[in-house]
Amino acid sequence: MPTLTDLSTIRDLCARYDFALSKGFGQNFIINPGICPRIAEAAGIGPGWGALEVGPGIGVLTEQLCKRADKVVSIEVDKRLPPLLEETMADYDNFKLVLNDVLKVDLKALLAEEFGDKPVAVCANLPYYITSPILMRLLEEKLPIRNITVMVQKEAAQRLCAAPGTRDAGAISYAVAYYAEPKLLFSVQPGSFYPAPKVTSAVIRLDVREKPAVQVPNG
Repeated sequence: MPTLTDLSTIRDLCARYDFALSKGFGQNFIINPGICPRIAEAAGIGPGWGALEVGPGIGVLTEQLCKRADKVVSIEVDKRLPPLLEETMADYDNFKLVLNDVLKVDLKALLAEEFGDKPVAVCANLPYYITSPILMRLLEEKLPIRNITVMVQKEAAQRLCAAPGTRDAGAISYAVAYYAEPKLLFSVQPGSFYPAPKVTSAVIRLDVREKPAVQVPNG
């Protein structure tokens, strides 16, 4: 399979499957080949692990997860993508696509069915408009996941990782700190995507607490 970060490959796939990127789904494909390996490494995924991905796109991050995890389950809401992913993920027998809305699917049942007792990490390149609802659903439902490593808009990343009591902190900062220990890992420039967004992105990792914090520390 040709390199999925190559622009000519992306355009060829989109043309053959009559696929146009959707602003409604917040689709921006990663074309910087160094980004997805860094995300997968940052999640700490390896043999014996399961990976849950939200929004695989054409499979750029998915491929890196499949190279590391025992099993990768990707949840995708766009009904146009399964035929394309069937081609791009054809070499990986540890990949499964679930066509559903991550805000509606029964995540607890899905994780139990697909991963059993394996440690699970969540990875995603999240659409900017739906970052907070997805993250809060993952955190509030007390799911058996170890960490969440995601790429989001940089301003959102700073708020999500802001220490409670600091100037950048808001309600979402306190909510995240209650359920997890957040870390801002690295920034990603607009030119790393096709089409290029108008904003800078950043990758964060949320290490999920075994029990929610009794008291969120106040900066």
